[in-house]
Amino acid sequence: MQDPVTLCAFDVDATGRAVAVEGPLAAAAPEGCYRWLHFDVAAAGLEPWLRAHLPEAAVDALLQAETRPRCDAHGAGAIINLRGVNLNPGASPEDMVSLRIWMAEGLVVTARLRKIWALDAIRAQAEAEGQAPESSGALLAAIAEGLTRRIEAVALELEEQTDALEETVLGEAQEVPLAQLSGVRHTVIKLRRFVNPQREALEALAAGEAPGMDARALSDLRESANRSARNVEALDATRERLMALQDHMEVQRGQRLGQNSYVLSVVAAIFLPLGFLTGLFGVNVAGMPGVEHAGAFWILCAGSLALGVLLYLVFKLGRWL
Repeated sequence: MQDPVTLCAFDVDATGRAVAVEGPLAAAAPEGCYRWLHFDVAAAGLEPWLRAHLPEAAVDALLQAETRPRCDAHGAGAIINLRGVNLNPGASPEDMVSLRIWMAEGLVVTARLRKIWALDAIRAQAEAEGQAPESSGALLAAIAEGLTRRIEAVALELEEQTDALEETVLGEAQEVPLAQLSGVRHTVIKLRRFVNPQREALEALAAGEAPGMDARALSDLRESANRSARNVEALDATRERLMALQDHMEVQRGQRLGQNSYVLSVVAAIFLPLGFLTGLFGVNVAGMPGVEHAGAFWILCAGSLALGVLLYLVFKLGRWL
């Protein structure tokens, strides 16, 4: 069977020296080395090759269309799914990209649909300098650290955006477009959707549920799990702050609407008797007083003005204005 095209394939020894694989991909790594195979899920011929050399459950996990962060032991290996922020040009960071991993003794198989910058940085270093993490556990720890660090950067950027919104709404007493506030909140919700289960997956990895994990790799994974937990807490705090801002804006809008309605009600209360008075004297029936009087119009105007002033004073003294 012909080997599928790889994004990279390296044999890495205990010193971190990475050598490109030249023989069959399915061959065992040299003694004292682990083999890292990195695939594009859409690569031609990948599925038949995987089904010929890996457990069926591992193949299904590597080729699954939709994934959720997880870490599950399976036989002599482990199925691991992680997520990273989407830093590809023209993409939204919260549209997180999936990394699928099968890890067994002496073998790490990774697969992705879209470029993952944390993994690509490790690949680029191996190609340019011939250096890679010295063990399969160290490779997994480096991947987790890179993914977590980039998620931290996005979470910090969302915090800064929230700070700016709070300064505008609370500090400067100005409104921001509701679409802008909702957009940031939507980003936080989508990001947290995967960051929280990723924290659980990293904690499972740090508990040693994958082969090839040495003490240093476990320590590094515990640190990544701790940082991921802080990311979840930061996203939760940012979401709560955005909800509080939205509630504040809605309360302010409701107060303004109530105040405007109140003013209109008071104005209507003042002009209601004036309207009744002018309507009464506007009827065209016989016997209307003042019809023959030359100054009747001005007397009516003066009376209406006096009534309006009186009503205003009543509302003012009653603290309704």
